[in-house]
Amino acid sequence: MILPLIKKEFTIEFRQKSTLAGILVYIVSTIFISALCFNKIIHPVVWNSLFWVIFLFIAVNISAKSFMTETKGKGLYNYIYYHPTHFIISKVLYNMALLVVLSLLTFFFYSWFVGSMPNINIIMFLVNLSLSSSAFAGVLSLMSAISSKANNNISLMAILSFPVLMPLLLVSVKFSKHAIDGLAWSVSYKYALILIMLNFVVVVLASLLFNYLWKD
Repeated sequence: MILPLIKKEFTIEFRQKSTLAGILVYIVSTIFISALCFNKIIHPVVWNSLFWVIFLFIAVNISAKSFMTETKGKGLYNYIYYHPTHFIISKVLYNMALLVVLSLLTFFFYSWFVGSMPNINIIMFLVNLSLSSSAFAGVLSLMSAISSKANNNISLMAILSFPVLMPLLLVSVKFSKHAIDGLAWSVSYKYALILIMLNFVVVVLASLLFNYLWKD
């Protein structure tokens, strides 16, 4: 039942071509303006920090709409026809896949406009980016579900997400710093394991906690 729900999410998303175009314009314009403001970034710390600031804003804006479009009528329909565990897991997995793709596009445009670090380990950075973006999507999807029960208050979602996202962001920043410095996997693999575990924990918590929201 999860796969048809994921397919439904993709179908709805790609029917609204203006939404996808708006997301891409947001990504490109944000990076382009940053490139104009920070011309010829040389220091790796500045390059890394700026990338994750841009990524954080993109992740919040994309994942926030996960449950914001769910009206009371849609909520009643979903309650009748779908199992809560299947519904939330499909939402989380869809948002994970979407944010992974968009994060890779963000890295592409960022490297194009701002420039790339000469010694960066591309494979390590992309692994970190994929694992981090999926974990971000999972956390923000769950927080979006919670805030949807408070009249879709996006401010509440941001407040609830902040203490959870900060440790995740610190791990992602440290992992990407290792990639930029060109360090070996033997030094950095622990960060990959942490991110994998966080992805697993997020999916499990979402499937357990959403049952209580479903009955509301």
